[in-house]
Amino acid sequence: MEAKPKRATIRQVAAATGLSPAAVSYALRGLQVSSETQERVRRVASEMGYEADPIARALRGGTTGMVAVLAGSLSDFWTQGLTHALQRELRAVDRHTVVADADGVPGRELELARRLVDHRVDGLIVSPVGPSSGDWRAIAERVPVVTIGDALPGVATVGEVVFDNDTGVADTLAHLSSLGHRRIAVLSWSLATAPGRRAERAVERAGVELGIRCALVPCAYSLNGSAPLALELLAGADRPTAVFCLSDSIAYGVYAACAELGLRIPGDVAVAGFDDHPISRLLSPPLTTTDWDCGAVARSAVEFLVSALDGGGAVQRRVMAPQLRVRSSTVPG
Repeated sequence: MEAKPKRATIRQVAAATGLSPAAVSYALRGLQVSSETQERVRRVASEMGYEADPIARALRGGTTGMVAVLAGSLSDFWTQGLTHALQRELRAVDRHTVVADADGVPGRELELARRLVDHRVDGLIVSPVGPSSGDWRAIAERVPVVTIGDALPGVATVGEVVFDNDTGVADTLAHLSSLGHRRIAVLSWSLATAPGRRAERAVERAGVELGIRCALVPCAYSLNGSAPLALELLAGADRPTAVFCLSDSIAYGVYAACAELGLRIPGDVAVAGFDDHPISRLLSPPLTTTDWDCGAVARSAVEFLVSALDGGGAVQRRVMAPQLRVRSSTVPG
């Protein structure tokens, strides 16, 4: 069996360029040497097949160039799109991405975060699916953490990209109320894992202010998980006249249930989502939903993390404003 060739070392690159190992290291990292020297060293290193060992570099007190993206649940289509956007933005600033999926389980999310930090990632971008805790505080003390969606109160994160759920929820429920809906089911993925989340509290407040009955219903964070629940909910004699899903993926399950039951959207039941995933525009009828500007979310999160990694001091925060996209799932086209 042919032996696998050994990886070129930094000393061999130094010998080939006539520089010291330290000067080669600086050149490869773009530090303290001229651009001409950097270009020459990188060309020789590439020709020799030299690859930096990220773990060894981290052990010497440097960085690995690896950023962890901890997704709340990759069974959710919008989260998939966000993860792709984060990878694209990180690649643009020469950072590699490690993706981990919490699958909607807070305990698993924390365990994954601890393991990723133990593997010496430079930073962590996370969509929290559970409440803040001492575990998150300990993680944020070890690496820079940026949160997306909700903040982690009491945790020293370096950045927050939070959603204005109060406005987003109020706008959707006001829209449904204006169409005459008074019995609305609100399907939420977080009731069991993160009770008291801002979006769910906003549902309760808006329902009282609008004088409508909003029933919060715990639901799985996926099309396949939400369809059976929607079947049960819509087959009853006292079915709601509208269903508001706090994820477009959940709304897709409601569409599947309506098709199986022979219910017309919006004639028999109106349906609204909360992500504006591209699939939502292709449904029949297209889904009324809330646009959070996925690209801007990813750009802000990466900007905040890179700023912290480069020595930025102040905690950065951006509140994402919602945009209600009214389509034919609530108002006949």
